[in-house]
Amino acid sequence: MFSFMDKNKTFRPKKKIPKNTKQYEMHKHAKATLGSGNLKAAVQLPPKEDLDEWLAVNTVDFFNQINLLYGSITEFCTEQSCPVMSAGPKYEYHWADGVEIKKPIKVSAPEYVDRLMRWVQDQLDNEKIFPSTVDVPFPKEFKMHVKNIFRRMFRVYAHIYHHHMEKIVSLGEEAHLNTCFKHFYYFIEEFDLVDRREMAPLQEVVDGIIEKSQ
Repeated sequence: MFSFMDKNKTFRPKKKIPKNTKQYEMHKHAKATLGSGNLKAAVQLPPKEDLDEWLAVNTVDFFNQINLLYGSITEFCTEQSCPVMSAGPKYEYHWADGVEIKKPIKVSAPEYVDRLMRWVQDQLDNEKIFPSTVDVPFPKEFKMHVKNIFRRMFRVYAHIYHHHMEKIVSLGEEAHLNTCFKHFYYFIEEFDLVDRREMAPLQEVVDGIIEKSQ
């Protein structure tokens, strides 16, 4: 598994959805709807489809998306430039996974994101949480797992907006970042995945999205 701390690798391999599966068909549907340009419509559960399947497919897609976005600025997000994982002066994030690290610890932004991506990848690869075959049911607490993943992925967006926006603009990626976050925001709002308090660091960005959609 690649590490963000490895300067020769900017992001870990994309998680792929197996072809000829129900989830792959839903993945194709999501991509087709997204291509229409209507992000609000793109996040909605397709008629007669299973909610857990839809959450699972989109969790993989958003994970891949945030991987690529962060990968574009890893050389600028370093132990020196970002010694703490934060989103502006008011919000600081400490890492804990509940298994290896039970008490939250202060780490640099690149180490936090590296640990986060490994943690998400491990869950996506866990058949008991994200089953890849139709005959294996999703766990009863599946949405709780999804909410924890999206809550933490939101923090990566918050860090990028607060600490790397100047670099994003210089790379010409501002419009792409805004579109990705808007898509992410519509999804977490549609399925109530991230608490309002958690979204506070990007309230101005969120307000801008809401204003333009009205």
